[in-house]
Amino acid sequence: MPRATALATISAYYDAFNAGDTAGMEALLTEDFEHHVNEGQIRHGIESFRAFNAHMTRCYREHLSDVVVMANDAGTRAAAEFVVNGVYLQSDDGLPEAKGQKYILPAGAFFTLRDGRIQRVTTFYNLADWIRQVS
Repeated sequence: MPRATALATISAYYDAFNAGDTAGMEALLTEDFEHHVNEGQIRHGIESFRAFNAHMTRCYREHLSDVVVMANDAGTRAAAEFVVNGVYLQSDDGLPEAKGQKYILPAGAFFTLRDGRIQRVTTFYNLADWIRQVS
């Protein structure tokens, strides 16, 4: 049943994301959580992830659709593919000016799980495509 646990954990993570429930996302993380972001530095720990989520909530409104989650038999590794449907709300440092632009962006993430919780998430998307859509 470890694969089923991994699938349920990742699905709950994205359900919480879509509900705007960052505390629900954080509850699924290990204490030594690592957040590897596209085009950025690794964030270590839940507090760092919490600050990231606050920033993202301020600058973007996003909902994920077409979420597909996969996991290995051991339940220690998982991946997800999805479409980000977003609105750029507030200008982010070093990026184009925000004017309420909408965007649709394919993305994916890779996970390491331990004891049914997320230890690492690495997110990938095409930043150049996003910039083209909001410019």
